Amino acid sequence: MTSSEGVIPFVKANACGNDFLIIDGLYVPADIAEFSKRVCDRHHGVGADGVEWLFPAPDADVRAQLFNADGSEAEISGNGTRCVAAYLCSERAGERFAVRTGAGVKLCELISRSESRYEFEIAMGEAQVGEELAIRLASGEVRGIPISMGNPHYVVFVPQFVKEWQAEAAEIGRNQSFTQGVNVELVIIKDEGNVEVRFFERGVGETQSSGTGSCASAVAAIATKRVRSPVRVHAPGGVQTVRWEGQVFLRGPAELVCRGEFFV
Repeated sequence: MTSSEGVIPFVKANACGNDFLIIDGLYVPADIAEFSKRVCDRHHGVGADGVEWLFPAPDADVRAQLFNADGSEAEISGNGTRCVAAYLCSERAGERFAVRTGAGVKLCELISRSESRYEFEIAMGEAQVGEELAIRLASGEVRGIPISMGNPHYVVFVPQFVKEWQAEAAEIGRNQSFTQGVNVELVIIKDEGNVEVRFFERGVGETQSSGTGSCASAVAAIATKRVRSPVRVHAPGGVQTVRWEGQVFLRGPAELVCRGEFFV
């Protein structure tokens, strides 16, 4: 079967509610960005936060090219990479999978498996921590920590999540300080080992969870001595655990939801 026959097969997966479509690169259409936007639409498509397109890689088990729900390309998603690892684990034997992303090769180690639900720990690489950055918004000044996990993040510590936090996060994302856009995390410190986070992702909007966002939130909290490693990151979609020991390690679940065919 090929996409020219009018059908593109997919697997849908989610990691803490952050959902992705996994599609073999054999079926890549002429306009990958536009198709990714179309298939991610939650009313007219399958619905997802992004598409992980899979291609052969000489130095890894697979190369994953990520397109967000708005058709923009992103360097990496920690949750998306974990979903790719779950898919690979379902298709072949093994407990360690190397996934090449736009932010380098990430090694995913299987911790446990129960039917279609998997738990992996991913070696996410080194975090780059910037100096506190103040941004002027319509509502006033906000201060946050720029973090790079191979993709850009801006972490803001807050005492509580205000009613319309999404609008403020969207305004931060549009700020000229971030020429490539930015993923925004609002973080409440619960205690020295737990944080609660809300995510507003570049090219997607509000998400139930974020892998790289969880890493950025934990790293920023550790770097500013608000918590200690390891950190449990609580989000609407579930809990992930982040260790920062020279490099960052992200642990959490991934679930294969269904297989299907998208009619083109």
